Amino acid sequence: MHTAIASQVPPSRAELRRIIVAIVIGNGFVAYDFTVYSFSAVIIGKLFFPSDNPAASLLLSLATFGAGFVMRPLGALMIGHLADSRGRKAGLTASLTLMTLGTWLIACLPGYASIGPAATALMVLARLMQGLAAGGEIGPASASLMESAGYRQRCFLVSWRGASQGAAACVAALVGASTTALLSPAAMHDWGWRVPFALGGLIGPVGWYLRRRMPAPAPLQRTRLDPRRLFAEHTRPLVCGILMMAAPSVSIYITVFYMPAYLVRTLHRPPAISLLTACLSGFAILVVTPLVARAADRFASRKTLQYVSLWASLLVAWLAFRALTHGAGDLVALVIITAYVALAVNNAGAGSVLMMEAFPAHRRAAGLSVIYSCGVVLFGGFSPFPVTWLIVRTGDPMVPAWYLMGATVLTLIALKAFPERAAPQVCGDGRVGRAAG
Repeated sequence: MHTAIASQVPPSRAELRRIIVAIVIGNGFVAYDFTVYSFSAVIIGKLFFPSDNPAASLLLSLATFGAGFVMRPLGALMIGHLADSRGRKAGLTASLTLMTLGTWLIACLPGYASIGPAATALMVLARLMQGLAAGGEIGPASASLMESAGYRQRCFLVSWRGASQGAAACVAALVGASTTALLSPAAMHDWGWRVPFALGGLIGPVGWYLRRRMPAPAPLQRTRLDPRRLFAEHTRPLVCGILMMAAPSVSIYITVFYMPAYLVRTLHRPPAISLLTACLSGFAILVVTPLVARAADRFASRKTLQYVSLWASLLVAWLAFRALTHGAGDLVALVIITAYVALAVNNAGAGSVLMMEAFPAHRRAAGLSVIYSCGVVLFGGFSPFPVTWLIVRTGDPMVPAWYLMGATVLTLIALKAFPERAAPQVCGDGRVGRAAG
């Protein structure tokens, strides 16, 4: 007997507001803490991975950053299953607890000079905890939002999970740049690099408290974790969903996280533009994602607006990078990048809902978490490395455009193949009568 959601009574406006706030704050915190490590990678390399070769220290630090991505699929299975079998709140609380512990461990951890190899081992442990948390966060957060909404409000409500990630990227960029600007290099090396982690750690308990108090239906029956059945019974949505993650993952990691370095190192733009690029891109995701999701709820198919934005971003990618590499001024460059991000990274609502509706309720959180985590690992997290390598090998500054276009084509093919459930009969208030959604 499968797990079902015990209660389908719509939450009141006050309860819905508490659910949204708890999930948005918590999900933004998880995204912020997983991202902010990159701002301190150089210093962390020196303090926790000492080497006679500075490049080796940095590479080891970045490898530790990558270890967090490797743990995401495991976190997706473990925490996603927890949310499916013991309730969404249990999964949400677990992911936030892991991220908070990992963040505080990094903020307070003595360096290699103080405790030797233990410092290195504990830094890796902290990143592994953060990777588990990030992998397991997406499914329970999205499922909680979707199951709190009527059929015609699902995309809009779920979109706030994606919007919170845009806000987190913006805040992380501001905090990282502010500490660097306000503190001397010596102070940054001694203690300043810990400030972004400490600030994030302060938000963790607030998010944990809000999630513990959020209303959530309990499951009727607990099930055992069985990854083989998940993959055997839902092969097509899992495979197509992971491939669908190519465009959004590559887009956000290239245009938000990699773009500042690309502008400075490849296009020789002033360093100040990197802060503005990250901030404006994050702000665009925060604002545009809910607007597109609101429009997506009006269409019978969850795929309609996804096709529109994917085809548009495919056409615009070449034009945008052509302008960036052929003399566009700094202000024009900022406008181009922000516009492209708004166009290419706006389907968190419709895309997530389409994927979740392909799974029954007892597999929904784990299914989306696995799709998202595997997609980010395969396509997003490591995309700056092949792009950088190809630029060095070919000398072609248009490489990011070709990479983005290839990922978009792959997503279009996967979107076409993804199984979409027919829209159910919707009541006058926009709610669906069946429990599984």
